[in-house]
Amino acid sequence: MKPTLIYHVAASLDGYIARPDGSIDWLHGIGDDPGHADFYKSVDGLLMGRATYDAINSLEGDWPYPGKACLVLARNPIGRSSSGVQGRHCTPAEALEELAGRGCQRVWLVGGGSLAANCLAAGLLDELIVNVVPYLLGAGIPLFSTGLERPLRLIGERRFACGLVQHHYQVLPEAALAS
Repeated sequence: MKPTLIYHVAASLDGYIARPDGSIDWLHGIGDDPGHADFYKSVDGLLMGRATYDAINSLEGDWPYPGKACLVLARNPIGRSSSGVQGRHCTPAEALEELAGRGCQRVWLVGGGSLAANCLAAGLLDELIVNVVPYLLGAGIPLFSTGLERPLRLIGERRFACGLVQHHYQVLPEAALAS
């Protein structure tokens, strides 16, 4: 059975997840994401693209996602050999199948508007949690790299003192567009 795939991401109010150069320095002003710890406990696997992995891997310190199986979609070998982190050249569907085989039931799609768009287009994305940060970037990497149309159903909304508003959606089947 396919694990539940959740795109949990921070985005500026104008819909960007990073600056045009990929920088996320604008997120440091909000402090820690108040809902992140609970979310992280709720997942047992991670799926990310190579660009996101390389950005995380370039940071100083230990791997920030300990204790979780992690599959990186990559054409070439990845540099870090942290426990649970593996690179694969495969489709997102094959990656989810592998994570399911490793016992994962809830998988976090980490970063990457391009990978998120590919997963959405393939019908693999089940939930979308957008942490809207009160910040306008004006340009950058969008939440989804392509203009796919898909209906969503609001599951919940939380507001935090730092100004962040978290929207939690279920991704509805494409067939729901016709109704």
